Amino acid sequence: MAFQEVRFPDDISRGARGGPERRTQIVELASGDEERNASWANSRRRYDVAYGIRRADDLAAVVAFFEARNGRLHGFRFKDWADFKSCLPSQVPGATDQVIGTGDGTTTQFQLVKRYSSGAQSWTRSIAKPVAGSVRVALAGVEQMSGWSVDTTTGLITFGSAPGAGVAVTAGFAFDVPVRFDTDALDVTLDLERLGSITSIPLLEIRR
Repeated sequence: MAFQEVRFPDDISRGARGGPERRTQIVELASGDEERNASWANSRRRYDVAYGIRRADDLAAVVAFFEARNGRLHGFRFKDWADFKSCLPSQVPGATDQVIGTGDGTTTQFQLVKRYSSGAQSWTRSIAKPVAGSVRVALAGVEQMSGWSVDTTTGLITFGSAPGAGVAVTAGFAFDVPVRFDTDALDVTLDLERLGSITSIPLLEIRR
């Protein structure tokens, strides 16, 4: 499956609707009690970008983007305006936002992650598509201006020298969601003024 490192137009994605989805199996017992099991270990995000189309030019841009991706064939980047930073929406990403690992004196690569916590529970999300130029890294709370690199196509941080044993490795970043169109057809409606609209343009997160 091909992935193209191009981002869906920001001015249209800003008006999109969607978010995380989970899959849970629920069995209701004769007693009225329930048994619940998670079918998915991780969530998957769905969006509908039709809500972001406000002008005929927006419609033309989406059709062009759809054709260039060959419908569902090629994946691409999408900015989820509700969740695109390692920190709170009102803050600027900092080098200590997220713990991505602990040094052992040998490991030189660390995957970018974001943790979602509520009370004593948390879930860790792997971040594969950081935004170029946005990543900041720290060792033991001290930001590192050099000595490391980031692969913006995988989210892997690589150090020239392995962080020492017990050293906290942290990072801050902005990121995109890897998605694909979840349809091979766009149902365009033209009104009398030749302005167009599309009822639904579904996008689905690509999990690898």
